[in-house]
Amino acid sequence: GIEEMIQFQCDYEEGACPQILERLVETNLEQTVGYSEDEYCKQAREKIKKACDAPEADVHFLVGGTQTNYVVIRSILRPYQGVISAVTGHINVHETGAVEATGHKVLALPSKDGKITASQVRAYYDAHWNDADHEHIVQPGMVYISHPTENGTIYSKSELQELYATCKELGLPLFMDGARMGYGLMSEKSDMTLADIAANTDVFYIGGTKVGALFGEAVVITKSALKKDFRYCMKQSGAMLAKGRLLGIQFDTLFTDDLYTRISKNAIETAMKLKRALQEKGYQLFLDSPTNQQFVVLENKKKEELGKEVQFDFWEKYDEDHTVIRFATSWGTKMEDIDALIELL
Repeated sequence: GIEEMIQFQCDYEEGACPQILERLVETNLEQTVGYSEDEYCKQAREKIKKACDAPEADVHFLVGGTQTNYVVIRSILRPYQGVISAVTGHINVHETGAVEATGHKVLALPSKDGKITASQVRAYYDAHWNDADHEHIVQPGMVYISHPTENGTIYSKSELQELYATCKELGLPLFMDGARMGYGLMSEKSDMTLADIAANTDVFYIGGTKVGALFGEAVVITKSALKKDFRYCMKQSGAMLAKGRLLGIQFDTLFTDDLYTRISKNAIETAMKLKRALQEKGYQLFLDSPTNQQFVVLENKKKEELGKEVQFDFWEKYDEDHTVIRFATSWGTKMEDIDALIELL
């Protein structure tokens, strides 16, 4: 059955890290006020602000990634504006048009590795404003990026700084989707801390769902102009959890004793062991990913065989005889499962 198969399909297959479950059980019968106005949420906010070196930031807790993306985006844009994103961006590909359903177009830019550059944003902005008919076209109102991207790649500090400087100059708020933030921070190739991210974005979120929590994302708003009435927007979007303490307790736990980064490290260590083995065995990597998602080009026959023993994610068709598949590791991936997968390969 599927239970015996080795699972590398996504990075949220386990429930939650044990420390979180213990805290939820310990605090279960306590009575708290709702809507994230309880003491646990307050504590978690303080810990997150400290980790981000952003004492003035507002921190809000939402339930999931898609919800977080569309609530943040609709809170920022005017009705006639759209959001610039890589064509591979989660909001453009994998959210069933959630952003468009709020009335805002996603303005997709071409991208090979999942990243977009400062010069791309500037070119799109200039093309819009230099068009004599610009009032007839959706106006770019903000920029959305993911770190790590949907392709497992990460921005360097200098890339993010350059992008942010351009966004500020053009008056476009920069929003970073951090669904896999922990795995980006712990990557061997990363030269950024949470504080660097807070200093070079206007709003971002720290992903919990994919990084050890049962569910939940922590939105950090650093730009003061974006803070006003965000909770109104949350509530109207069905994004304000009545039992908000469930989010506060989880993030309070993740931000105690560096738990968030400590458990993230496991996903990187297991993924890098797999990556090295794939390279040694002569497999073609579709992308050079330094994080927990690894993309491999497999012959279709090999893919069928492997699929009997291992759960992985179909990524895209490569050519007539080859397919790109994705292996995703997580905070909970066991090294013996990596060894078993390497054996099968």
